[in-house]
Amino acid sequence: MPPAPAEAPDRLATDRATMLLIRHFETALLDLFARGELSGTTHTCLGQEYVPVAVSSLLEPDDHVLSNHRGHGHYLARFDDPEGLLAEIMGRVGAVCHGVGGSQHIHRPGYLSTGVQGESLPIAAGLALHLRRHQPGALVCAYIGDGTWGEGAVYEALNMAALWHLPLLVVVEHNGIAQSTPTEHAMAGTIAGRAAAFGLAHTQITATDPAAIRAELAPLVARVRDGAPLIAEFRTPRLGPHSKGDDTRPADHVAALADWYPALAAAAPDLDRAQRERVARVVAELSARPPAEWTDR
Repeated sequence: MPPAPAEAPDRLATDRATMLLIRHFETALLDLFARGELSGTTHTCLGQEYVPVAVSSLLEPDDHVLSNHRGHGHYLARFDDPEGLLAEIMGRVGAVCHGVGGSQHIHRPGYLSTGVQGESLPIAAGLALHLRRHQPGALVCAYIGDGTWGEGAVYEALNMAALWHLPLLVVVEHNGIAQSTPTEHAMAGTIAGRAAAFGLAHTQITATDPAAIRAELAPLVARVRDGAPLIAEFRTPRLGPHSKGDDTRPADHVAALADWYPALAAAAPDLDRAQRERVARVVAELSARPPAEWTDR
C-alpha cells in the first residue's frame, strides 16, 4: 500500500486524542465494574479504537450512525462526549437517555445503538432509503461484528441495499471471535464472498493508522454517497473480554494480539497522560452526581 498522504497536524492530534480517550474510557469502565460501582454489563472495544476514529472523520453532520453492543468507541468518536456516555452507563444526571439505555441502547439525533445482533441493518436500510429520497449525499454508517453474519436480517437488508442503490456503509469490525466462539467455527465462507453474492462492493482493511485508512476509504465512501453501498471489513483485534470478565481465550493468545496503544503512548506521553487524567476527572465528577430520573417530556 502506498504511504498515506500527509495530513494537517491538527488532524493527527485529533486522531491521537480520540483514540487515547476511548482507550482510557474503556479501561475505566472495567475498573468501575471490578469495584462494584456499575450494574448490568458492558462490552469494551479495547484494541479496536482506531476503527471509529478513522471512519468518523469521513462522516458529515447529516450522516447517521447505527452502532451495536460494543459501541462506546463509536459514540465517543462521533460526539466526544464522555460525560454524557458515562452518565448513561452509571444512570446519573446528565445521561444521554436519562439512564434507561445503559451501555448498549443509546439514542441521540443521528445516532442509535442496539444490543440486538443484526437489528441495526434493517433500520439502516430504511434510513438510507429516506436519505436517498430526501437528503441526497448523506449516508448511513452501520457498525456490525463478524458474529452478526449469522443473522438473517443482515442478508435481507443487504439485498435491499443492493437493489435500491442505498447510501449505506457497513463497517464490519471482524475481531475473529463472537462472544467465545472463534469465527471459523461459526461462519462458512468469507464476508467478501457474501458481499459478492449481492453484487456489493467490499474492501478489507488491515491498517491501524487512521490516516492510511482514510486514504483507502475516502474515495469509496464518496461512492456510497452516490448510491453504491459498501462493506468495509476491518480485521482488528479484540483485546478485552466479550463482556466484563468472560474471556475464554488463553492468556498467551491475548497477549500476542497486536495493540496500537504502547507505541502511541510512547510517541505522545503528554497527550496520553492528559486523556487519562480527563477520564479520571469525568469518573470522579460523574460518581458524585445523583441518579438520573426518567421523564417523558
